[in-house]
Amino acid sequence: MSNDSPSGRRNQDTAFFGHPHGLSTLFFTEMWERFSYYSMHAILLFYLIDSFSKGGLGMNTSIATSIVAIYGALIYMSTVIGGFVSDRLLGPRKTVFWGGVLIALGNFILVLPLKFVGLYVSIVIIVLGTGFLKPNVSDMVGGLYSKKDDRRDAGFNIYYMGINIGALLAPFIVGWVGQTYSYHAGFALSTIGMVFGLIQYYIGSKKYLGNDGLYPNDPIKPDEKSKVIKQVSWVTAIIIVGLLVMYVTHTLNVNNIIFIITILGILLPAIYFFNIFRSPKITPKDRKNVIVYIVVFVASVFFWSIYEQTMTIFPLVAEQMTNLKLFGLHVQASQFTGFNALFVLIYSPIVAAMWTKMGKRQPSSTSKFTIGLLASAFSFLVLLIPIAINGVGVKFSGWWLILSIAIVEIGEVFLSPSGLSLTTKLAPKAFNAQMMSIWFLGDAAAQSFNAQLVKLYSVPNAAMYFGVMGVIAIIIAVILFSMRGMLAKLIQL
Repeated sequence: MSNDSPSGRRNQDTAFFGHPHGLSTLFFTEMWERFSYYSMHAILLFYLIDSFSKGGLGMNTSIATSIVAIYGALIYMSTVIGGFVSDRLLGPRKTVFWGGVLIALGNFILVLPLKFVGLYVSIVIIVLGTGFLKPNVSDMVGGLYSKKDDRRDAGFNIYYMGINIGALLAPFIVGWVGQTYSYHAGFALSTIGMVFGLIQYYIGSKKYLGNDGLYPNDPIKPDEKSKVIKQVSWVTAIIIVGLLVMYVTHTLNVNNIIFIITILGILLPAIYFFNIFRSPKITPKDRKNVIVYIVVFVASVFFWSIYEQTMTIFPLVAEQMTNLKLFGLHVQASQFTGFNALFVLIYSPIVAAMWTKMGKRQPSSTSKFTIGLLASAFSFLVLLIPIAINGVGVKFSGWWLILSIAIVEIGEVFLSPSGLSLTTKLAPKAFNAQMMSIWFLGDAAAQSFNAQLVKLYSVPNAAMYFGVMGVIAIIIAVILFSMRGMLAKLIQL
């Protein structure tokens, strides 16, 4: 292959730790976006449940936990919109930029003392902005490498470090500011983080990304415009009519909205895969790759269901069941989420170096997913030990919660970068960005399910809750591992 080809130029570019220079721009863009996201996530639950006198909204804990879970689900469901806008309208570069603008605006609204109105408006805007930005940044990372470049998985591990630097700083800084001084001050820091990310992205993309991502992969043709407008109009009308009917019948409430979104979050990936299978734009080879992808996608949903509870159930465990002193210092419950990113930053360089050294001898994606599922299982099962030792309702050391996080993060560094890489590798050409959206829909489906599941958690039944979830994850891991040979034979690159 000529070195003047796109693949040749990619293979020659080693300016950023042996990887293409454009990876640095996308690395820092995602770092600041994740700082913004995890800033809000660190304090959102406590903002919802704290009393008005402490600057919170005074919500019921069960409903508040479901809202946080469904907010996470909506974040990832909105990647479908972002994938469509990128593939058919704006291209990845512009879609990422406007996504950042919306995220900054949504966070700024939370700075203002608008109570419930500010909460719901900001959630809608941030959800849409993240849907624009997140799948397209990841898709652009995949575009920096040829499909057979052995640096690909390692590149995603480095990119994943950028995600986790932002995720590390946010809870420790914003969690402390939010719970110690003011939630609105915490949201202000979240806004500033996204503004930094936008400035960096605008400058870096012009320098290092060339023409990559400037144009949509599958632009809407003139004869398709009326059909698309009609589809969008129908969806909008259905939503409006549905909300009006709920209002008239007195069923328009938070619990019912959450339940509807739960059903949508589970159905949406299935509908998406069905549409890809029936598309004339994919080949028989593409269909085999998509079949493989569906299997690992389902496995990922079980992993994310456990992992995302580190953002919902674990803060409650920290507040209700653990001693909040570490090294003799009092910590805020919201700061425990920062340990997720800390362990990823410790593990990621090791795993990235391991995959780079092993090259083509590294484990298959199926094996990596299996390890991820087993780690998620043991992260829940390990919490049974302090509960058994101390008894139900007796607070245990926060180090047990940190150990649980350390274990689940082993699973994340094996599963998540591999999943991102596999998505860009198996995606049919016409569905590049939209397949990345489907990957994030796995997290959306998990959090949609969690919005109902977290209602079952309480301090008295914590042992049963963690035990059942852990056993289910082990069973899924065993099933997936038994299918590894069959899946390897189906993949065609």
